[in-house]
Amino acid sequence: MNKFTNRIQTERLVIRPLEGEDYFTWLAGYENRLPAQHKYDEGTVEMSRYTEEWFQLEIDNHQRLAVEDKLYFFGIFRKEDNAHVGAIDFSTLLRDDFQWARLGYMIHNQYWRRGYGKEAVAAAITFAFDKLNYHRIEAHINLDNTPSIKCAEGVGMKFECIRKGFIYENDAWTDHLIYYINAK
Repeated sequence: MNKFTNRIQTERLVIRPLEGEDYFTWLAGYENRLPAQHKYDEGTVEMSRYTEEWFQLEIDNHQRLAVEDKLYFFGIFRKEDNAHVGAIDFSTLLRDDFQWARLGYMIHNQYWRRGYGKEAVAAAITFAFDKLNYHRIEAHINLDNTPSIKCAEGVGMKFECIRKGFIYENDAWTDHLIYYINAK
């Protein structure tokens, strides 16, 4: 199997696929989270079931999905100390005449309000256009998730519409804002 190893670098961050040796750094990112700050923040997470063996299986799955052009998953690491500050992923929705993907992003709450989200997402979008050959990238955002909306807008994504009953979450079909950006 081919291996997806692409790296993205910004002034302060390295954005790359997870590797086996990232386990303890990745684990610390989750274990050091603060209590939830709002309803879309998971806050502290019980991590005892996420063993090194589980982590390696997850990495293997990410690699398989990247080779199959279904999902590209990146860890976000701070250059100065290699701290795991979050994650970004692109899911291929449709190729052919569309070249269309969904973008997901998460920054651990102990690293909020430092600009890491915008810095990482902006660089990852450029990479997705240039290296993954997407033409359109969408973010699907809960109507009241203000931090995510600000991040999407801050990297140049535009509001397109509200998709009604779009995603099944918390035992109900929920509406989502659709933000998009197209390759230039």
